[in-house]
Amino acid sequence: ILGSKSLKNFCVTWIIVWIALGVILPCQLLLRNQAQSTVIERSNNSLDMVEMSGFICGYISCVFYLGSRFPQLYKNFRRRSTEGTSYLLFALAMMGNCTYGLSLVLKMPATASFRTLYFLHHLPWLIGSFGVLFLDIFVSFSCFSY
Repeated sequence: ILGSKSLKNFCVTWIIVWIALGVILPCQLLLRNQAQSTVIERSNNSLDMVEMSGFICGYISCVFYLGSRFPQLYKNFRRRSTEGTSYLLFALAMMGNCTYGLSLVLKMPATASFRTLYFLHHLPWLIGSFGVLFLDIFVSFSCFSY
């Protein structure tokens, strides 16, 4: 299965990204703890390095998560068949993404000023959960159509 060069390159890149995250994030957490112990004040609107790392991870996760559905959609469309596709996996993923996205929406603060900030801080996870839910609806249509 690892015969194609592009798949090998993707796997190597994936491993490097995870190794980098495994080194960078603990270092950032240590730096954050040191900064908190020295009581450095910052504006509520600014992002520190750990929060920025979280956003970057969130958007990378969003891209990979959304990208995970396109190969299945393409394969179903090309073959005009869903043979070998586990619809139960997609149905459970749809339920999980729906409830996760709703949990983020339902936790939204009541005041409008905090609502915008909350929405922006949770945007990658909202896109990931509702975006994949949207793509899984197309997988469902292909399962019912073919």
